[in-house]
Amino acid sequence: MSPSSLTNHLLQLPTRSSYEAATRHPFLASAANRTLSPQLLSYWLSQDRIYAAHAYPRFIGLLISKIPFSALHPVDSPEEEQNKKWLKLLSFALQNIVAEVNFFKDVAEKWGLQVEGWKERKGTRDYVAEMARISSLGTLEEEFVFLWAMERVYLDAWTYVHENSPANSAEDQDTTSRAIASFSENWSSKEFVQFIDELAEVVNELGIKQGTEAWAKAEEVWQRVVELEVEFWPHEGEELTGARK
Repeated sequence: MSPSSLTNHLLQLPTRSSYEAATRHPFLASAANRTLSPQLLSYWLSQDRIYAAHAYPRFIGLLISKIPFSALHPVDSPEEEQNKKWLKLLSFALQNIVAEVNFFKDVAEKWGLQVEGWKERKGTRDYVAEMARISSLGTLEEEFVFLWAMERVYLDAWTYVHENSPANSAEDQDTTSRAIASFSENWSSKEFVQFIDELAEVVNELGIKQGTEAWAKAEEVWQRVVELEVEFWPHEGEELTGARK
Protein backbone atom coordinates (compact mmCIF):
# COMPACT_ATOMS: atom_id res chain seq x y z
CA MET A 1 0.00 0.00 0.00
CA SER A 2 1.41 3.35 -1.05
CA PRO A 3 2.19 5.79 1.78
CA SER A 4 0.04 8.33 -0.09
CA SER A 5 -2.87 5.97 -0.71
CA LEU A 6 -6.33 6.95 0.45
CA THR A 7 -6.69 4.02 2.83
CA ASN A 8 -3.32 4.74 4.43
CA HIS A 9 -4.30 8.38 4.79
CA LEU A 10 -7.57 7.43 6.49
CA LEU A 11 -5.82 5.09 8.93
CA GLN A 12 -3.53 7.95 9.98
CA LEU A 13 -6.33 10.52 10.20
CA PRO A 14 -7.27 11.74 13.69
CA THR A 15 -10.84 10.65 14.34
CA ARG A 16 -13.60 12.34 16.33
CA SER A 17 -14.09 9.11 18.24
CA SER A 18 -10.79 7.50 19.16
CA TYR A 19 -9.75 4.65 16.89
CA GLU A 20 -8.39 3.00 19.99
CA ALA A 21 -11.87 3.16 21.53
CA ALA A 22 -13.20 1.28 18.52
CA THR A 23 -10.50 -1.40 18.50
CA ARG A 24 -9.52 -1.60 22.20
CA HIS A 25 -12.97 -1.18 23.72
CA PRO A 26 -13.53 -2.57 27.25
CA PHE A 27 -15.65 -5.33 25.68
CA LEU A 28 -12.66 -6.36 23.55
CA ALA A 29 -10.25 -6.09 26.49
CA SER A 30 -12.51 -8.36 28.52
CA ALA A 31 -12.71 -10.77 25.60
CA ALA A 32 -8.92 -10.83 25.37
CA ASN A 33 -8.34 -11.50 29.07
CA ARG A 34 -11.27 -13.94 29.18
CA THR A 35 -13.29 -12.09 31.83
CA LEU A 36 -16.25 -11.57 29.51
CA SER A 37 -19.44 -13.15 30.81
CA PRO A 38 -21.33 -15.62 28.60
CA GLN A 39 -24.39 -13.36 28.87
CA LEU A 40 -22.60 -10.27 27.55
CA LEU A 41 -20.96 -12.32 24.80
CA SER A 42 -24.38 -13.67 23.85
CA TYR A 43 -25.82 -10.14 23.85
CA TRP A 44 -23.09 -8.92 21.52
CA LEU A 45 -23.48 -11.94 19.23
CA SER A 46 -27.21 -11.28 18.90
CA GLN A 47 -26.39 -7.74 17.71
CA ASP A 48 -23.68 -8.84 15.31
CA ARG A 49 -26.08 -11.35 13.83
CA ILE A 50 -28.57 -8.53 13.04
CA TYR A 51 -25.77 -6.67 11.29
CA ALA A 52 -24.53 -9.70 9.38
CA ALA A 53 -27.78 -11.49 8.54
CA HIS A 54 -29.91 -8.46 7.70
CA ALA A 55 -28.01 -5.20 7.11
CA TYR A 56 -24.86 -6.44 5.38
CA PRO A 57 -26.55 -8.35 2.51
CA ARG A 58 -28.74 -5.34 1.70
CA PHE A 59 -25.68 -3.09 1.75
CA ILE A 60 -23.69 -5.33 -0.60
CA GLY A 61 -26.69 -5.82 -2.89
CA LEU A 62 -27.13 -2.08 -3.36
CA LEU A 63 -23.41 -1.66 -3.95
CA ILE A 64 -23.50 -4.33 -6.66
CA SER A 65 -26.41 -2.48 -8.28
CA LYS A 66 -24.17 0.60 -8.63
CA ILE A 67 -21.45 -1.15 -10.64
CA PRO A 68 -21.56 0.77 -13.94
CA PHE A 69 -21.91 -2.10 -16.39
CA SER A 70 -22.58 -0.84 -19.92
CA ALA A 71 -23.12 -2.43 -23.33
CA LEU A 72 -20.88 0.33 -24.66
CA HIS A 73 -17.85 -1.23 -22.94
CA PRO A 74 -16.04 -3.78 -25.13
CA VAL A 75 -15.58 -7.23 -23.60
CA ASP A 76 -11.87 -6.71 -22.93
CA SER A 77 -12.05 -3.01 -22.06
CA PRO A 78 -10.50 -1.65 -18.84
CA GLU A 79 -13.98 -0.61 -17.71
CA GLU A 80 -15.40 -4.11 -18.14
CA GLU A 81 -12.42 -5.71 -16.39
CA GLN A 82 -12.76 -3.29 -13.48
CA ASN A 83 -16.47 -3.96 -13.15
CA LYS A 84 -15.89 -7.73 -13.17
CA LYS A 85 -13.23 -7.35 -10.49
CA TRP A 86 -15.67 -5.44 -8.29
CA LEU A 87 -18.44 -7.95 -8.88
CA LYS A 88 -16.16 -10.87 -8.01
CA LEU A 89 -15.07 -9.26 -4.75
CA LEU A 90 -18.60 -8.28 -3.72
CA SER A 91 -19.95 -11.71 -4.62
CA PHE A 92 -17.31 -13.18 -2.32
CA ALA A 93 -18.46 -10.77 0.40
CA LEU A 94 -22.02 -12.07 0.06
CA GLN A 95 -20.94 -15.71 0.10
CA ASN A 96 -18.74 -15.03 3.10
CA ILE A 97 -21.48 -13.34 5.11
CA VAL A 98 -23.80 -16.31 4.56
CA ALA A 99 -21.05 -18.58 5.89
CA GLU A 100 -20.45 -16.19 8.79
CA VAL A 101 -24.09 -16.21 9.90
CA ASN A 102 -23.96 -20.01 9.91
CA PHE A 103 -20.69 -19.76 11.84
CA PHE A 104 -22.45 -17.66 14.50
CA LYS A 105 -25.13 -20.33 14.85
CA ASP A 106 -22.61 -23.16 15.06
CA VAL A 107 -20.44 -21.42 17.68
CA ALA A 108 -23.49 -20.45 19.74
CA GLU A 109 -24.81 -24.00 19.76
CA LYS A 110 -21.42 -25.54 20.43
CA TRP A 111 -20.49 -23.30 23.35
CA GLY A 112 -23.91 -22.58 24.83
CA LEU A 113 -24.43 -18.95 23.82
CA GLN A 114 -27.98 -17.56 23.65
CA VAL A 115 -28.53 -15.57 20.45
CA GLU A 116 -32.33 -15.24 20.71
CA GLY A 117 -34.33 -13.16 23.16
CA TRP A 118 -32.33 -9.92 23.19
CA LYS A 119 -33.43 -6.35 22.43
CA GLU A 120 -31.79 -4.49 19.59
CA ARG A 121 -29.31 -1.96 20.96
CA LYS A 122 -29.30 1.70 19.93
CA GLY A 123 -25.76 1.22 18.67
CA THR A 124 -26.98 -1.56 16.40
CA ARG A 125 -29.93 0.47 15.12
CA ASP A 126 -27.66 3.44 14.38
CA TYR A 127 -25.17 1.26 12.51
CA VAL A 128 -27.88 -0.45 10.44
CA ALA A 129 -29.53 2.90 9.68
CA GLU A 130 -26.24 4.42 8.47
CA MET A 131 -25.56 1.39 6.27
CA ALA A 132 -29.00 1.84 4.72
CA ARG A 133 -28.47 5.58 4.24
CA ILE A 134 -25.04 5.35 2.66
CA SER A 135 -26.01 2.48 0.35
CA SER A 136 -29.16 4.29 -0.79
CA LEU A 137 -27.94 7.89 -1.01
CA GLY A 138 -24.15 7.63 -1.20
CA THR A 139 -21.99 7.22 -4.27
CA LEU A 140 -20.31 3.97 -5.28
CA GLU A 141 -17.03 5.45 -4.06
CA GLU A 142 -18.44 6.31 -0.63
CA GLU A 143 -19.97 2.87 -0.29
CA PHE A 144 -16.70 1.11 -1.11
CA VAL A 145 -14.90 3.27 1.47
CA PHE A 146 -17.61 2.42 4.02
CA LEU A 147 -17.28 -1.32 3.31
CA TRP A 148 -13.48 -1.26 3.62
CA ALA A 149 -13.71 0.83 6.80
CA MET A 150 -16.16 -1.56 8.50
CA GLU A 151 -14.03 -4.58 7.71
CA ARG A 152 -10.73 -2.91 8.59
CA VAL A 153 -11.93 -1.84 12.04
CA TYR A 154 -13.21 -5.35 12.70
CA LEU A 155 -9.89 -6.85 11.69
CA ASP A 156 -7.95 -4.56 14.01
CA ALA A 157 -10.39 -5.13 16.89
CA TRP A 158 -10.31 -8.92 16.78
CA THR A 159 -6.59 -9.05 16.01
CA TYR A 160 -6.13 -7.15 19.28
CA VAL A 161 -8.18 -9.83 21.05
CA HIS A 162 -6.26 -12.62 19.35
CA GLU A 163 -2.83 -11.19 20.10
CA ASN A 164 -3.65 -10.43 23.74
CA SER A 165 -5.37 -13.69 24.60
CA PRO A 166 -3.85 -16.13 27.11
CA ALA A 167 -1.56 -18.79 25.74
CA ASN A 168 -3.09 -21.64 27.72
CA SER A 169 -4.38 -24.64 25.81
CA ALA A 170 -7.99 -25.03 24.72
CA GLU A 171 -8.43 -27.84 27.25
CA ASP A 172 -7.86 -25.35 30.07
CA GLN A 173 -10.44 -22.86 28.82
CA ASP A 174 -14.11 -22.63 29.71
CA THR A 175 -16.75 -22.67 26.99
CA THR A 176 -16.99 -18.85 26.78
CA SER A 177 -13.23 -18.60 26.28
CA ARG A 178 -13.39 -21.18 23.52
CA ALA A 179 -16.15 -19.24 21.80
CA ILE A 180 -14.06 -16.05 21.99
CA ALA A 181 -11.08 -17.94 20.56
CA SER A 182 -13.24 -19.04 17.62
CA PHE A 183 -14.28 -15.45 16.89
CA SER A 184 -10.80 -13.95 17.25
CA GLU A 185 -9.20 -16.62 15.08
CA ASN A 186 -11.85 -16.13 12.40
CA TRP A 187 -11.49 -12.33 12.21
CA SER A 188 -7.70 -12.25 12.38
CA SER A 189 -7.16 -15.01 9.82
CA LYS A 190 -5.01 -14.75 6.70
CA GLU A 191 -8.14 -15.12 4.58
CA PHE A 192 -9.80 -12.15 6.27
CA VAL A 193 -6.64 -10.06 5.93
CA GLN A 194 -6.49 -10.90 2.22
CA PHE A 195 -10.12 -9.86 1.73
CA ILE A 196 -9.50 -6.50 3.40
CA ASP A 197 -6.31 -5.98 1.38
CA GLU A 198 -8.33 -6.54 -1.79
CA LEU A 199 -10.94 -4.03 -0.60
CA ALA A 200 -8.18 -1.51 0.11
CA GLU A 201 -6.82 -2.04 -3.39
CA VAL A 202 -10.23 -1.30 -4.86
CA VAL A 203 -10.63 1.86 -2.76
CA ASN A 204 -7.18 3.09 -3.76
CA GLU A 205 -7.93 2.44 -7.43
CA LEU A 206 -11.11 4.53 -7.41
CA GLY A 207 -9.13 7.59 -8.44
CA ILE A 208 -10.18 9.75 -5.50
CA LYS A 209 -7.78 12.69 -5.45
CA GLN A 210 -6.60 14.60 -2.39
CA GLY A 211 -8.22 18.02 -2.11
CA THR A 212 -11.38 16.98 -3.94
CA GLU A 213 -14.90 16.75 -2.57
CA ALA A 214 -14.75 12.96 -2.98
CA TRP A 215 -11.62 12.86 -0.77
CA ALA A 216 -13.39 14.91 1.93
CA LYS A 217 -16.41 12.60 1.66
CA ALA A 218 -14.15 9.58 2.16
CA GLU A 219 -12.73 11.16 5.31
CA GLU A 220 -16.26 11.77 6.60
CA VAL A 221 -17.27 8.17 5.88
CA TRP A 222 -14.21 6.89 7.77
CA GLN A 223 -14.95 9.16 10.73
CA ARG A 224 -18.55 7.97 10.86
CA VAL A 225 -17.65 4.28 10.73
CA VAL A 226 -15.22 4.69 13.64
CA GLU A 227 -17.96 6.42 15.66
CA LEU A 228 -20.42 3.63 14.90
CA GLU A 229 -17.90 0.94 15.80
CA VAL A 230 -17.23 2.53 19.20
CA GLU A 231 -20.93 2.47 19.99
CA PHE A 232 -21.51 -1.03 18.60
CA TRP A 233 -19.63 -2.79 21.41
CA PRO A 234 -21.83 -3.34 24.49
CA HIS A 235 -20.69 -2.40 27.97
CA GLU A 236 -20.64 -4.64 31.02
CA GLY A 237 -24.05 -4.66 32.70
CA GLU A 238 -26.04 -3.93 29.54
CA GLU A 239 -26.99 -7.58 29.29
CA LEU A 240 -28.90 -7.23 32.56
CA THR A 241 -31.50 -5.02 30.88
CA GLY A 242 -31.01 -6.20 27.29
CA ALA A 243 -33.21 -9.28 27.45
CA ARG A 244 -36.73 -9.00 26.02
CA LYS A 245 -39.48 -9.10 28.64
